[in-house]
Amino acid sequence: MVFGKTIKMFLIDGDSSGRLTCELSNWTGLAYRIPRTEVKKCSDRPNLSSTGVYMLFGQNEEDKDAVYIGEAEDVYKRLQDHLREKDFWNEVIVFISKDENFNKAHIKYIENKLYEKAKAAKRYVVMNGNIPPIPSISEADRAEMDEYISNLTMLVNILGHKLFEDIKEQIELNEDELFYIEGARGAQARGIQTQEGFVVLANSKIADSYVKSYGERAIMKRNELIQSEKVAEIQGEFIVQEDLLFSSPSAAADFVMGRSANGLTEWKNKYKKSLKDLV
Repeated sequence: MVFGKTIKMFLIDGDSSGRLTCELSNWTGLAYRIPRTEVKKCSDRPNLSSTGVYMLFGQNEEDKDAVYIGEAEDVYKRLQDHLREKDFWNEVIVFISKDENFNKAHIKYIENKLYEKAKAAKRYVVMNGNIPPIPSISEADRAEMDEYISNLTMLVNILGHKLFEDIKEQIELNEDELFYIEGARGAQARGIQTQEGFVVLANSKIADSYVKSYGERAIMKRNELIQSEKVAEIQGEFIVQEDLLFSSPSAAADFVMGRSANGLTEWKNKYKKSLKDLV
């Protein structure tokens, strides 16, 4: 059973774009969201000098969303180091324990699991040079840390970063939720609507070419996905290698068909009902 949750946010400086804390009722964790420009101000936050994990958010040299996941026994000191050593980031989210019950093994475990989750979700480029090692902790501690991680990932999402979320929700898909599209030049795809937009599912086939009127931006997007190997050419067919999120059904249909398309009428379920028919 899923229960509602109460979340409390506090604007430390009274500025919505500045420093804030975020916490759940009846949870020992505490999150800080801090712009890079405000890190030095955090000498007024003694609890940031405690043990915790953090995520540095920014963009890499290719302007892709990027993150560095780390841990420290003195988070504030480590963040000052990153101000001097890493220039890609513009915001950090820190998690500590209000009852200060974290030890080095705990945060190493959390760091490893967050790294694995971020890599699996494929939302951000993970800037860590090495895979964080996983420590040996007791079964009881693992259970406690896994619960902490569950709350942490939810708050990271609330604070504006879908770092740990799969592109499509973790639900058991059934045929009634799927939509299909077929067209010229080999286009044959499956997709699903989500809260974020429309997802073209892995193993879908996109058109092997595009029409002359295809937009320049759409061509760049298509080429980028092929070059990144998210779409692979296999025996003359262009096959989607992983779930791809688009802002709308039409953007997804354009990509699959290699031409301008109205996604509300092109995507149809197994009963041949279009998205427009189902509104």
